[in-house]
Amino acid sequence: MKFRSTRGAASVNLDEALISGIALDGGLFVPDALPTFDIADFDGAESILDIANVLLTPFFEDSMLAGSLDSILAETFNFPIPVTPLPDDRGNAALMELFHGPTVAFKDVGAGFLAACLCRLEENAAIPLTILVATSGDTGGAVAAAFDQRPGIRVVVLFPEGRVSARQAHQLTCWSDNVLSLAVRGSFDDCQALVKAAMADDKLNEEYRFSSANSINIGRLLPQCTYYAASSLQHFRNSAGRKPGFIVPTGNLGNAFACVMAREMGLPIGDLVLATNANRIIADYLAGSEWLPRDSIATLASAMDVGNPSNMERLRNLLGDANELNERIRVFTVSDTDIEEQIRRVHADFNTVICPHTATATYAYQHMSQETRENSDWIIVATAHPAKFELIVEPLIDEEIPLPAPLLKIQSQPTRSVAISADLGSLENSLHDQFHLDASEQPGAK
Repeated sequence: MKFRSTRGAASVNLDEALISGIALDGGLFVPDALPTFDIADFDGAESILDIANVLLTPFFEDSMLAGSLDSILAETFNFPIPVTPLPDDRGNAALMELFHGPTVAFKDVGAGFLAACLCRLEENAAIPLTILVATSGDTGGAVAAAFDQRPGIRVVVLFPEGRVSARQAHQLTCWSDNVLSLAVRGSFDDCQALVKAAMADDKLNEEYRFSSANSINIGRLLPQCTYYAASSLQHFRNSAGRKPGFIVPTGNLGNAFACVMAREMGLPIGDLVLATNANRIIADYLAGSEWLPRDSIATLASAMDVGNPSNMERLRNLLGDANELNERIRVFTVSDTDIEEQIRRVHADFNTVICPHTATATYAYQHMSQETRENSDWIIVATAHPAKFELIVEPLIDEEIPLPAPLLKIQSQPTRSVAISADLGSLENSLHDQFHLDASEQPGAK
């Protein structure tokens, strides 16, 4: 299978797409053509590993990793992803819990998969690959954990200083020497712009061999398709052929786009609803506004504070512009006040504690029409463990949230980070200080 740029650059194979992260013309890699499946193609595939193998095998054709797919998937899906029904007498809904991995957030799936792939591809490289990752909360911690102490890979995490929770900041800054954590004086969009600027700089690219682990990298999206495939197949099989709809909290649109990909490949997925916070750019675009990047707004659902979602480029490339998108997806926008009320309500109604991001999705579900809830089955995507947001959640439910074991381990580790300005010169200086290459290791050295 080949992967082309959304902006028209020549196609490459999977290995090059994973290593490059972003196309030479600045576009994002998408498959030349998505494979399509019949539900019968998954007969006999019961576990998420089995389903992932069927789903992803076509993407690995002509890849050096084709023979390693089984072991890559075993490394990726080494924690449970349960789908837990909600006791709601007004509809049929369940939570898909994506927060049981090493950093208790859904990003652990994509980060683990990408690490498993790149470490195999880069095991004999003369110069380490440097992973640049901009994060508004969970991505950086998941990527750092996935690549921590991996040989041949360096990670640079850029996060907006003062705009992530204390526990999130800890998990972004507690890793070994191959991880550089940078607190950027700016927003997530500033961090993302720095990543793109660095990757477009030929001199820096030659010295550090940049790649990306944000959802701009196709290696993040492929494994995320698998939990939509597995949960929809399980529901379809157990409900005599009913296709579940999905409600996905979204910021940079990567997780939502993975659901779109799974549906376009033929998986039994019904309606798709995107839940966003006060950063309304997606909702406004679908309502008729021009797509214009804007400054992000800080909210309680900080990992969704994105003013220029990168994966809209992929979504428009696959499905079309606003008119076409309006026929395929719906969007709910949720305020901070709504998030707080929803956390209280879900706790009171279902004895379930949710994070602020998951609250946007449960809000969307509970504010659908009664007819929509009753006539469709819904899987609500729960993206992070609420213990990561204890300062928000605990006062609302008047309870202390026990730390899960992975988070306890992370919180016990010492931290280190460097504060930088939101400009390429500051990033370059920090890279030099942390990863200065000996003359013998410089590109072209003899």
